[in-house]
Amino acid sequence: MLNDTFLTPAQIVAELDKYIIGQHEAKRHVAIALRNRWRRLHAPLDMQAEIVPNNILMIGATGVGKTEIARRLAHLADAPFVKVEASKFTEVGYVGRDVESMVRDLAEQSVNRVKARRQEAVKAQAAEAVEEVILDALIPPISQPAGIKTGVGFGSGGGDGTPTSDAELNERTRERFRQKIRNGELEDRKIEIQVAQGAPSIGIMGAPGMDESAMSGLQDMLGNMMPKKTRKRKVTVAEARRLLLDEEAGKLIDMDEVKDEAIRQCENAGIIFIDEIDKVASSGGKSGGSGPDVSRQGVQRDLLPIVEGSAVNTKYGIVNTDHILFIAAGAFHVSKPSDLIPELQGRFPIRVELQSLTKDDFYHILKEPRNALTKQYEALLQAEAVELTFDDEALLRLAEIAFEVNAEVENIGARRLHTVMSRLLNDILYDVPDKIGPNAHIQITAALVDERLSSMVKNRDLSQYIL
Repeated sequence: MLNDTFLTPAQIVAELDKYIIGQHEAKRHVAIALRNRWRRLHAPLDMQAEIVPNNILMIGATGVGKTEIARRLAHLADAPFVKVEASKFTEVGYVGRDVESMVRDLAEQSVNRVKARRQEAVKAQAAEAVEEVILDALIPPISQPAGIKTGVGFGSGGGDGTPTSDAELNERTRERFRQKIRNGELEDRKIEIQVAQGAPSIGIMGAPGMDESAMSGLQDMLGNMMPKKTRKRKVTVAEARRLLLDEEAGKLIDMDEVKDEAIRQCENAGIIFIDEIDKVASSGGKSGGSGPDVSRQGVQRDLLPIVEGSAVNTKYGIVNTDHILFIAAGAFHVSKPSDLIPELQGRFPIRVELQSLTKDDFYHILKEPRNALTKQYEALLQAEAVELTFDDEALLRLAEIAFEVNAEVENIGARRLHTVMSRLLNDILYDVPDKIGPNAHIQITAALVDERLSSMVKNRDLSQYIL
C-alpha cells in the first residue's frame, strides 16, 4: 500500500474486470477510493490528518457483485479487510453483538498478516535453527573442556585424519548427518523433539461494564502468566521441520514491532465492508417508539461513531477509525437509503447503484472471469483426468435459462448460475469415475443443456431449485 508501484485507478478497474463482469460505475468509484488511500499517504504531513476517506454505499440486488467488488479490492490493495453483516448486530434483543467488534476483527487480521510477512522474511534463519534442533535430536553434541577447539579442521587428529577425541568424532559425525539432512536422506527417520503446548483456555465470568476487548485482554494476560509448557513428541524429520519452523520463526520476530505496524496498517489501509445495511434501515420512516425499528435505529446509532471516526480499544492497542475505508451495501428492496438516519447517510457520500444482470452479462460471467463457474467445473473434473468443455451455444443457452428463472421466481443475480450449472452437471459428477473413466472427454452442447434443463424452464413451480 505504501510503495510507489501502487496501481492507478484504470489499472485497478482492469484487474477487477478479470473477475467481475459489468458494473463499470461501481468499479470506477472503488478504484478512485483505493487510489485516494495512496494519495493521502503521499500528501503533505499537515494535510494527511485532514483528508478523510469517501465512504461508499453500493445499492443493488443480491448477486450483482457488491461483495465480490469489495473483496477483490482488498486483495488488490493488499490491505486488511473485514466483511460484516449489519443484521447480526440486532440478533440478540436490542443490543446484538458489540458493533466495535468489527474494528477488533480488522486489527486481529492486520496483526496476522504482518506476523506472517515477518515470519516469511526470517524463514531462512528459522530453517537453520530448526536444522540445529533436528541435528541435536539425531546426534546430541558432546560437551568439551573449555579452550579446546574441535570440529572439522581443528582438534588434535592424527596424521591420517582419524579423530583422537570423542568430541572431534562427534563433531565430524554431526557434519555428515547435517549433509544428509540437507540432501533429504533422513526425512522418514523418527526423532524425539520438544514442542510447545498451547496455553490452556481460561474462562472468565463477565463483570459489569467490562467489554469484549477488556475480557479478551484479561484472558491473554492470564494466559501469558501461566508457565509455558512443552511436551515430547516422536515424529519424522520432515514432520519435525514443519512443527518447529513456525515456532523458531516466532522467536526471531519482535511482536511489539508487529503490533505497531499492524495498527498503523489497520488505521491507514484497512477496509470494512458492511453488508445488508438495508436490514437496519427503518422501512416505515420514523419509528413509533417500540418494535424492531428501535433495534434497527440503535444499530445505526452504534455504527455512526465508528464510521465518523473514533478510538476503539483492541488487545493490540487503540485503533483510530478516522481513515478506515467503509463500504456499505444493501439491496434496498423494502427500505431505501433515505430511511437510514441522516447522520449515517452523510457518512456515505458516494452512492453507486449496481445494475441488474442481463442475459448477455450471464454469458460473459460463464465465459470470461478467471474464476468462472465453467473453469471451476473443468478443474474439478481435471482432477479425475476427465476433460470437460462447453460449446459457445451451450453457454448462451445456460445464460438464457438463468435469466428466465430469475425473472419468473426470485432475482438472485449471478448466484442463479450455481443452481443451473449444478442441475446440468450433477449426473456427470456422480458418474465420474465409476461410469465415466479417466481420459474421457465430455462436451456440453446446447442440445444437452435443453435436455437436462427444459423441465426447469417449463415448470413454473421451481421451489425445489431455488437456492
